[in-house]
Amino acid sequence: MKSIHFLSFTLVVLFIFFAGCTDKHTDSYTIEQDMNVPIYQDYESFRSSTKQSPARELTAPGKIYFKDNILFVVEKGEGFHVIDVSDPAAPVNKAFVECPFCVDLVVRNGTLYADSRMDIVLFDVSDINNIRESGRLKDYLPYMLPLPEDKTLPCGVVEQQKGVVIGWEIKRVKHYVHEVTYPVYNERDWIMDDGYYQDANSSAPSIPESGNGSSSGKSGSMARLGLYENYLYVMPENGYLLVFDLDASPVKVNNVGYITGHETMFIQDKHLFFGASNGMSVYDLSIPFQPLYVGGYWHFTSCDPVVVQDHYAYITMRGGTTCGGNLNQLDIVKMSENYKLMNLEASFPMAQPYGLGIDGNMLFVCDGAEGLKIFDASDKKNIEKLSVFANIKAYDVIPVNNYLFMIGDDGFYLYDYSNPKNVKLLSHIAVKKK
Repeated sequence: MKSIHFLSFTLVVLFIFFAGCTDKHTDSYTIEQDMNVPIYQDYESFRSSTKQSPARELTAPGKIYFKDNILFVVEKGEGFHVIDVSDPAAPVNKAFVECPFCVDLVVRNGTLYADSRMDIVLFDVSDINNIRESGRLKDYLPYMLPLPEDKTLPCGVVEQQKGVVIGWEIKRVKHYVHEVTYPVYNERDWIMDDGYYQDANSSAPSIPESGNGSSSGKSGSMARLGLYENYLYVMPENGYLLVFDLDASPVKVNNVGYITGHETMFIQDKHLFFGASNGMSVYDLSIPFQPLYVGGYWHFTSCDPVVVQDHYAYITMRGGTTCGGNLNQLDIVKMSENYKLMNLEASFPMAQPYGLGIDGNMLFVCDGAEGLKIFDASDKKNIEKLSVFANIKAYDVIPVNNYLFMIGDDGFYLYDYSNPKNVKLLSHIAVKKK
């Protein structure tokens, strides 16, 4: 009997031991491996690093914004360039403003609003020679992470209380692995790879003011920030729209839920048009702080900025990206007077379209590695190709009063399209190749 009891006791102990090992192996266990470990900068240092510095060369240009003969060009992750284009034939790179992890910006009444990770930073740009930070809206945006260089390795756990993640370093780390995974939110990389180069010189008269008395300027079609009256619209990448009342003190904010997948915004005729991975949606701005959904146009999954003029929407769709799908085309959609009804007028094949712009009957499409394509869109069902500027990788455009500002992988280009059949490249600020 004693041996039987001893055997039973031994089996119970072994069962508990192996069960414990199995649980530990399943839930968490210690391993040693190479991984991306976050590099932190404390919040105070991060927020005190914005400042104007001397002009520098473009290296990774992104989104663009035009106001009062000044073109602001975002430099990927670092800040923005200030370029005086009052003489289109000889634009002047005036200054650079350091604003870490800036992706987009807009300007209203002498104040520039730029995103900087979890904050929106206000700059006084009334004196271009003395730009300074004039305010900050803290912690309104999601806590974002930069992309690690080696995306094949796992990323370590981020501890937000330590500060802002400004980069990653690869280390051999001994750590616990858990069944629970930690999400990593990546900033959207709007910058294209591969480079081309081209140059030209010419002369032309100065550019008329952008305004009609407007207090704000003009964005490209890839914008995620927008202005209407005294309201600022900010579209983070986590499924909602932020609306700021810029005339209130302190600034008031409203969260407006919307369908996830929205990527770009365009404001026209008291309406807000979202380009999404599955189409376009339209919101009425009669009550600016509470946009009201009125209609949409839906298609196969792809990336698609949109511009609007005279109740026609011009939508480029780009496949083979993080948006999904493999569709590359331009859709022209006729919208009813109240924007509730949509009708596809025509579709046109493209190579890999990004941003676009419309001015009168002139339609400009940045078709990736195939360059800038210019069309006569008088006949919506049969647009006519007027010219192509190849050997550049075009990203986005802003057409203003017969002048076109284009940003691409190789830098900033300025065109004169006063003669639609003879569009001329006036000037070019090249990217410094690394």
